[in-house]
Amino acid sequence: MTCLKLGLLGVFEMRGAADRPIAVSAKKSRGLLAILALSPSVPREKLANLLWSERGDAQARSSLRQTLASLRRDLGPVHESLIMAGDERISIDQIRAEIDVVAFQRLTVTEDAESLRQALTLYRGELLEDTMISDPAFDEWITEQRARLHDLAVGTIERLWAMESGPRRIDLAKRLVAIEPLKESAHLNLMQSYAEAGEDGLALQHYAACRNLLKAELGITPGEEIEALRLRLARGRNGGSTESRVQKVAAEAQPFLPGLPDKPSIAVLPFKNLSGDPEQDYFADGVVEEIIIALSRLHWLFVIARNSSFAYKGRAVDVKQVGRELGVRYVLEGSVRRAADRVRISGQLIDAASGTCLWADRFEGSTGDIFDLQDQVTASVVGEIAPKLQQAEIERIKHKPTESLDAYDHFLRGIASLHTWTSEGNQQALSHFYRAIELDPQYAAAYGMAARAYVQRNSGGWMIERTREVAEAERLARRAVELGQEDAVALSTAGFALSDICGAVDDGDAYIERALALNPNLASAWLFSGWVKASKGEAALALERLTYAKRLSPNDPQDFSCQAAMSFAHFVAGNYLEGLACAQAALRIKTNFLFPLLSIAICGTLAGRDEQSRKAIARVRLIDPTLRISLISTIQTMRPEDFVRWKEGLRKAGLLE
Repeated sequence: MTCLKLGLLGVFEMRGAADRPIAVSAKKSRGLLAILALSPSVPREKLANLLWSERGDAQARSSLRQTLASLRRDLGPVHESLIMAGDERISIDQIRAEIDVVAFQRLTVTEDAESLRQALTLYRGELLEDTMISDPAFDEWITEQRARLHDLAVGTIERLWAMESGPRRIDLAKRLVAIEPLKESAHLNLMQSYAEAGEDGLALQHYAACRNLLKAELGITPGEEIEALRLRLARGRNGGSTESRVQKVAAEAQPFLPGLPDKPSIAVLPFKNLSGDPEQDYFADGVVEEIIIALSRLHWLFVIARNSSFAYKGRAVDVKQVGRELGVRYVLEGSVRRAADRVRISGQLIDAASGTCLWADRFEGSTGDIFDLQDQVTASVVGEIAPKLQQAEIERIKHKPTESLDAYDHFLRGIASLHTWTSEGNQQALSHFYRAIELDPQYAAAYGMAARAYVQRNSGGWMIERTREVAEAERLARRAVELGQEDAVALSTAGFALSDICGAVDDGDAYIERALALNPNLASAWLFSGWVKASKGEAALALERLTYAKRLSPNDPQDFSCQAAMSFAHFVAGNYLEGLACAQAALRIKTNFLFPLLSIAICGTLAGRDEQSRKAIARVRLIDPTLRISLISTIQTMRPEDFVRWKEGLRKAGLLE
């Protein structure tokens, strides 16, 4: 008997004989299939009213007939008989069709663990999560069905969690937290699962994330059960040492695979440089970076940050794996060929879940047309992801950062140098940013990135004439703000410099907030905001901002900066154990990064880990033999009361006055 496979949970999918994909592009046809799957026999009148509620009866029935005819054409002669249409009712032959939502519902009512596991395998996401139908009656129906199926999935996870043990129990608790992030019992289950597995450090780490989330979203603190478990773990289980718990937290190097966000999501991978000249890599990278920035301006689109995307540079990648690792629905990849004054950009948009190519095109022009070519790529991608998007929205994302291609060229070279995170690279970056400003004195982002380079000089311990360099950073930052009122990169980099090394914390905070309003997908702005909020003493908000920065850039090779910021935020909150773990994670990535070494010394000694603190101070002396407590105010801006604890920790750790 020929069988049709229909996937309605998550991304719509239909397969026929020999597992052949069957395309059903009409959204009303997909909606019709969903209704029939959940109600095997439906009156024609009800179907017409659900899908065409804003039309008259006659027109709605006519539309239903047309949709049925279209669906039968999609199914083809082998499968068209699966849809059975009588004069009054329409049904689907569920004996000859394997429908995931039907099987899911059937399996969830059992008490058999294997059946419950199969049910959760089928629950790939919301009902028709990739299909939007603009009809109020259908919207009400599908909202109700999605909520009902979601509750079934939650109940199934909870029941199976009670049956399982070991790693399976942890995985189930993680999944429950992912789909019910504001449910306290889900967080308690995960903490208990970690504790049962002997992973006390991970349980404490999750407690911190839970606390910050509940505070930010609901304005509450974790309940008594969670708090009691945290206290038991913090004191040590069965005499377990704090040292062992710290090591477990610090050893957690790989982040969990993120789930899909609740809006369309995309990662733009580094484009291949086909110019035959490795020196042109920076140009291809710059093209991609500008496309990322343009896409990021769309508030309805979730865009992975540049650093995480570029972690795949030079690697043969599987887009399905990229989608899983970054937690995105779409992946854009392509190539850039630059020869003389001509540029060719090729791109293809891929559905990361299925590996299907949704769109591919090629754009060609002179180097003077580079911004127009980038805009064409961006608009085409947006048009594919959101076909109902108004053209005015597409036009709104277009921008031209400078009239000077030479200035833009130096700007790109500067960014490439800055990302090396070395003293030499920092100096090269400044030279390129200053040259870009010389070529175009109105280039706001170049001023901002130059100011950002001075922040890097400070954190790297590379400043030579501190007073002059800080004054120059403030000049650049103020000019960036003056010129770039609508430029998120200019505002965020300038704001970070003003707060971090210039002492203008409130100004810097305000400019970064403005940048986030302009571009909510700019991961670096969320990172900068986390640093600034911690400087202001707003530790919970800082951790929330930093957590979101990590979600936007989950595979960032420069994650050490985010880990260092989290360590500082935990210090401000008085969570020294968590601060120590984050600092150690930062140091594993960037072994000579001064700030996390200081954080290890401070959080370690305040948590009673004196030996670790002394070792950290010994390494600090190797990096900067002249550093003293009297000079430490130059390292990080913070509140006076936090600075008192900061100095106390360093004094106990052995840093000289």
